[in-house]
Amino acid sequence: MNEIAPVVIVPVILCGGGGTRLWPRSRRHKPKPFLPLVGETTLFSATVLRCPAEEGFADPMVVTGAAHLGFVVEQLPDAGRTQIIVEPEGRNTAAAIALAALRLPADAIMLVCPSDHHIGNVAAFRAAAREAARLAGDDWLVSLGIAPTAPETGYGYLRQGDAIPGTAGRKVDRFVEKPDLERAKGFLASGGYAWNGGIFAFRAGAFLDELEKHRPQIAAAVRAAVSAGHAEGQCFYPDAAAFAAVPGESVDYAVMENTGRAAMVLADMAWSDIGNWQALHEALDRDGDGNVIAGRAELRDCRNVMVMSDGPRVSVVGAHDLIVVVDGDEVLVCTPEGAQSVGKLSGAVNQ
Repeated sequence: MNEIAPVVIVPVILCGGGGTRLWPRSRRHKPKPFLPLVGETTLFSATVLRCPAEEGFADPMVVTGAAHLGFVVEQLPDAGRTQIIVEPEGRNTAAAIALAALRLPADAIMLVCPSDHHIGNVAAFRAAAREAARLAGDDWLVSLGIAPTAPETGYGYLRQGDAIPGTAGRKVDRFVEKPDLERAKGFLASGGYAWNGGIFAFRAGAFLDELEKHRPQIAAAVRAAVSAGHAEGQCFYPDAAAFAAVPGESVDYAVMENTGRAAMVLADMAWSDIGNWQALHEALDRDGDGNVIAGRAELRDCRNVMVMSDGPRVSVVGAHDLIVVVDGDEVLVCTPEGAQSVGKLSGAVNQ
């Protein structure tokens, strides 16, 4: 790859989903991106703050739904410098990214970031983003592969392919769906796999070319919605009727698993998708016994217990591997193994 000047990167931040596995703290009316789950900063605000202008990032673009527009504007560090695309309805990540790509110059380098992840090592994130952007400038479609630390069964994986000469990137040999535990252990032992964290770098025009090649119906419907849309101040509203015709599909299925230009940059950046209460427990600072307390609580003779309460005092004695969450009049008690199933509870489903 030829030497080029530093690339200006446009953060494209996706705000969608209900975060039901973090019920009862995460609710439909205020889901997890807009909550201060790790520290005092919300996950959404932290995502924006990781990409400052002095580190080579352009003003961000946010894709969100109308229900959460107020939170986005309220929590943006500098709302006046941000483009916001307001989706008429959720149509998954392929459509959301296409909306952003169509509102950017074809040569813009997009860094697509979910708004609800935690990254503990921000310097490593920025370094990986720069490497990914350089590859994207050569029309690679780049995933940030997360260096795995455990045989996780809740994540998809990337199988590393050949090195791309002159870069820190590798081709993606294969996208792998969430494995069972034995396969995940094998992936970790082999050293040739990374977690698929859902963070991508694309040249806007290259992404649209690949989308049109592999999912022409999505590309055409999103183009129609943008063409018939309208701007109001910093917000852009795609046409609702045209957008309703967009098939809902993830960017992984629609593009990344089909393109011949899939690449990855490995990032060891203390990443977590905060996908459930156990993931949050692991992302937080714990005491010597592995316990976490947020709110009024007392633990005696406990190990690996997390208590989060927004009011009532919680007392736990002699327990281990337990999660207790109190939010208003709702109380959740689960084990780490049960954390994946919280989203199936009736309270989470009918919130």
